[in-house]
Amino acid sequence: MLSHPAIETIQSRPRDASREETAPMETPMKDRLLFLISTPRSGSTLMQRMLSSHSEIYTHPEPHLMTPLAHLGYYDKVDKAPYDHINSAEAMRLFVEDLPRGEDDYLDALRAYADTLYGRMLEPSGQRYFLDKTPANALVLDFIAKVYPEAKYVVLTRHPLAIFSSFANSFFDGDWDAAHDYNPIVERYVPAIARFLRERPVPLTHVRYEELVETPEQHLERVFAFLGIEHEPEAVDYGERSEQAKGPGDPIGVHQHKRPVTDSLHKWAAELASDDRKLALAKRMIDGVDPADLALWGWPREHVFAALEDAGGVAPPEPVLNRYTFQRKVMLALKKDIDKRPHGKLIRKLRYYCDVLLRE
Repeated sequence: MLSHPAIETIQSRPRDASREETAPMETPMKDRLLFLISTPRSGSTLMQRMLSSHSEIYTHPEPHLMTPLAHLGYYDKVDKAPYDHINSAEAMRLFVEDLPRGEDDYLDALRAYADTLYGRMLEPSGQRYFLDKTPANALVLDFIAKVYPEAKYVVLTRHPLAIFSSFANSFFDGDWDAAHDYNPIVERYVPAIARFLRERPVPLTHVRYEELVETPEQHLERVFAFLGIEHEPEAVDYGERSEQAKGPGDPIGVHQHKRPVTDSLHKWAAELASDDRKLALAKRMIDGVDPADLALWGWPREHVFAALEDAGGVAPPEPVLNRYTFQRKVMLALKKDIDKRPHGKLIRKLRYYCDVLLRE
């Protein structure tokens, strides 16, 4: 269902060959790598654009470099593959057990692969850090921490219902039930990231989205200090400093502004206050998360619904219709009952012929 990712456009400032001496590639990649950890729809693209406006930070839209490595089989994270993936995973574990240093040799090999690709992307920029902002990384944090225990990690959290509201409205035309059936992101991401914050297996700093957009200069200065780079306050005005390139990510919100804004902080509350069905689902989602995880996330259970008191039952603003949201509406309309409608048969025939034509 809706399998292809959203496409965003974001890239840090142009590569400058004159800066290549700033951070020689002899410096290990582990000392030049920065992970931004977050859920989808948590403001990570905003954070990415501000960080990449710094002269020492280069980025590329959601590289998804680490998640496939986590699913090779050794760590029991196995999805579809054009072979018997269960047998393959078992064979790989046996192979790794017989390596001279066992799992350490396996991690070295994965690290060498990732180092090469991260390094090749970073080197022409002449900048110090490569910033990897891939929300799916939050679901394989134990694996990434093994591969890159010395990299830097910025963990970004946001009100869990604001995240889900943005997710449902961005990708499911406001249908909370369909969005939750497809991906219960609150119940999946909050515990995973909370455990990461609790255990702190790597160097990390925690930023709350709500505080970031209210006082961005203060929080960027703290992140830059954590990274050991000079504070550049003008990075807040990301729209004036970063160029854009196509890639997966947020196709809508962040490109409407040139610096952080607080307009969207409580839209979710107005949405819930005017819709009892969505509110009931929201309560079930929050009830499904450990209160200790919510507190560590930055939203204790008793504060999660506080904003509803000020929402007053006012209906949220109508969503903006643009090219992207129109495409999503069309796709959702075509997807509905696709197995029972004539165009579903046509699409399946087209897929069959395409598979045959493209088969090697």
